[in-house]
Parts: sequence; structure tokens; C-alpha cells
Amino acid sequence: MPHAVSELRAARLARSAKPFLARGGSTREKCEGCRLARTHCLCASRASVPTRAGVCLLMADIEPLKPTNTGWLVADVVPDTFAFGWARTETDPALLALLGDPQWQPFVVFPGEYAAPARVVHDVAVDAGKRPLFVLLDATWSEARKMFRKSPALDRFPVLSLRPEQVSRYVLRRSRRDDHFCTSEVAALCLELAGEARAAAVLGAWLDVFTHHYVQARNQLPVDPQCEAHRRLRGL
Repeated sequence: MPHAVSELRAARLARSAKPFLARGGSTREKCEGCRLARTHCLCASRASVPTRAGVCLLMADIEPLKPTNTGWLVADVVPDTFAFGWARTETDPALLALLGDPQWQPFVVFPGEYAAPARVVHDVAVDAGKRPLFVLLDATWSEARKMFRKSPALDRFPVLSLRPEQVSRYVLRRSRRDDHFCTSEVAALCLELAGEARAAAVLGAWLDVFTHHYVQARNQLPVDPQCEAHRRLRGL
């Protein structure tokens, strides 16, 4: 069943004048449910975990089209995941409506060094009757910094600055800095802070399963259903 990121991807493709070709991407037929080659489809392993917390992905223009985008994985696992394209000159009215919905208490997830100290928080404390909504800027690091500076609709919300002890395990796209995490890793850290330990663990395992399938497909090797990532996901 389509989720917010797959719908955003479809809308972005519909606006494209020519097909999107990922760098080094395969021309093999893809599964619409997971974006992988049909020979390495992982849809049968997908697990959705109900949560009180929600995730709002604000995505750079072509981010939904990238086969290595992990915001897609967040939407696989967290039912209340919302996805919007970012533009400097306008803000999607649906995003404004979501941010103003009284059931949600938004937190903009970004390093505190880029925000005014008065906005920065390190814990997830919500008012009675509210649910945390984590706003993640899904983009390259340079794009995300620009999005953070030029998104006035987000200026009134606290900035949740994460302080993880581990380094990123994501290997499909690399940053020069060990303290940079892919979108699904950031979402898992947020869920952990919000007391959603099982959802965080499932999302972490789901990233590892996706990575295994992706790497095996890229190298034209079979999937190993008994690999550590698959076993860990089944155990959850």
C-alpha cells in the first residue's frame, strides 16, 4: 500500500520532463513497493509498528527519487509519517496544516549549534494530550543547512539536538563526518527519546535489511534470509 514518501515520489516523477537516472543505478525492473530490483524485493519482510510519535519528512527536490533514500524506510515502519517537498519560495499548505494541528507538538530535528540557544532542547517533553512530531530535513547536508535557514514556517518550534554515542552504520551514502546520520537513523534516535523503543529497534533492523538487499542486488548476489539483519528483524 502506498505511503507518504511513495506518493511524494510518484508526484515528483509526474512533474519530471525526463526519467530520473540515479548515479550508478541499475536498469533492472524495480518493485514499486521497495524500489529494489524485483529479484531482491524485501516487501515480504516489511514491519509496521504503531506509535504515538509521528515523523514529518521535509524532502529536498530529488530526494524522494533516490534509490538510497531512507526516509522511505521511516514511512515503511512508522504509520504516521508525512512527507512534503521543500521549496524556498513557498510552503505546502498541507504542511502548514499539519504543523498547526493541535494533536501534534512539533520538534525540528537539527544540530543545536545552528539554532539560537533558547530554541535548543535535548529531550522530548510534550504537553498533556499532545503527540510528538519529529520534523526531519531529508536532504544532503549542504541542502539541509539551507532548508533549516530558509524555512520560516519552522522558526517557532523547538530544535531537538541529538547527542548519540554511536557512529552511523549507513554505508550506501557516506558523509565526511562520523556525527552525520542517515534519515532513518535520525528517526530511530528520535523514537528512542520518545519512549518508542520497539519502533526504534525495528527501524534500525529494517535499515540493515534494506542495506543487505541493496548491496546484494548491486553485486548481483542472492539475498541471505539467514543473515544477521534478517534474524534481528524477525526477532522483533
